[in-house]
Amino acid sequence: MAGSDGILAGIRVVEVATYVAGPAAATVMADFGADVIKIEPPRTGDPYRYLYKLTALPACEQNYCWLLDGRNKRSVALDLKSEDGYETLLDLLRDADVLVVNQHPSVLRSLRIDYESLAPRHPRLVYAHMTGYGEHGEECEKPGYDATAWWARSGLMDCVRPGENEPAISTAGMGDHPSSLALLSGILLALFARERSGRGTKVSSSLLANGLWSNSILLQAVLCGAPAFRRITQADAPNALVNQYRTRDGRWFLLALVQEAKDWERLCGAIDRRSLAADPRFRTPETRREHARALISILDAAFAERDFADWQKILDAHDVTFGTVGRLQDMPRDPQVIANEMLVPIDGGAHPGLQTVDSPLRIAGATKRPPTVAPEIGAHTREVLASLGYDPARIDDLFAKGVAYESGG
Repeated sequence: MAGSDGILAGIRVVEVATYVAGPAAATVMADFGADVIKIEPPRTGDPYRYLYKLTALPACEQNYCWLLDGRNKRSVALDLKSEDGYETLLDLLRDADVLVVNQHPSVLRSLRIDYESLAPRHPRLVYAHMTGYGEHGEECEKPGYDATAWWARSGLMDCVRPGENEPAISTAGMGDHPSSLALLSGILLALFARERSGRGTKVSSSLLANGLWSNSILLQAVLCGAPAFRRITQADAPNALVNQYRTRDGRWFLLALVQEAKDWERLCGAIDRRSLAADPRFRTPETRREHARALISILDAAFAERDFADWQKILDAHDVTFGTVGRLQDMPRDPQVIANEMLVPIDGGAHPGLQTVDSPLRIAGATKRPPTVAPEIGAHTREVLASLGYDPARIDDLFAKGVAYESGG
């Protein structure tokens, strides 16, 4: 795997992180050819391996969470709390370019894998730390998941709900995967800086910071003294031309007519209500806002007359901007998804034809590694230890002590 083609071929990443936001940054690097070695606790492994069994997630025989973010990595199971395990990690870091961690600062210090402990030994190492709430402040040790830190704490959960209805729970990994790209950006910037200076550095990001960034337009309004954000329902949206509508067969789509000077008449033609353009209530953007509720009612009735497939053709023919409210079950057959190869086949494994979600970056001329089946716990422990120059007797000793582990071994 270390010799695979890709723009990051020759870059070694050691991942001592769990769940999603930190490891997903390493997953993208693996997609582009980096050699990612995931360090897991012996026997139990990363608890993310078992997330798919939670009752709140869809039941499935496939471990889909692990297939997604564990691909293209080598798993080494080590007890980092032991002295032998710690020394082995240091040996791994000798030739590593990047270390990814996401433990609390106190845990990193207790394991002696905090930046201050490692930087003097490994001056070229890029140390990447993903946290829930940041590295400082009273809550830096607080457990943080994307649902709690990115979604709830950032204000997104409060803003993204209709009117005064109860807040919605975020979907699994909804904030983790976008946040991982922020950490990835920091890692790549640090690698670029190392090319100039010869020295590594520390980069960090947090789920809370990424949640604020995702919600930054409304937050910037607050910072500029704007009045409190008003949550709206479909029926009382302030602009009927930027609103969601339901078709006869129960499907939803979102109108997004932001260039009203030309978009308004196109919409009137599309719904065969050209007389609306001359209606004094709707003649200008200002009067359309003033009578938004009446216009929403008219559009509701119009869109309820046809099925979604009909409206797709009609709105496209009239060059009306809209967005389909997509359904997950439709994505594998979505022509746009297929045309852009956003879903890619997993190479190998017991289930031919199985696909996974490709990372959302493309670089012209750079190939991506075909996704491979995510490894079992410690599947590559012996292989990686041997690559460090450990002889068979030393490797067997680490296994005998329980410091090293491999599934079935």
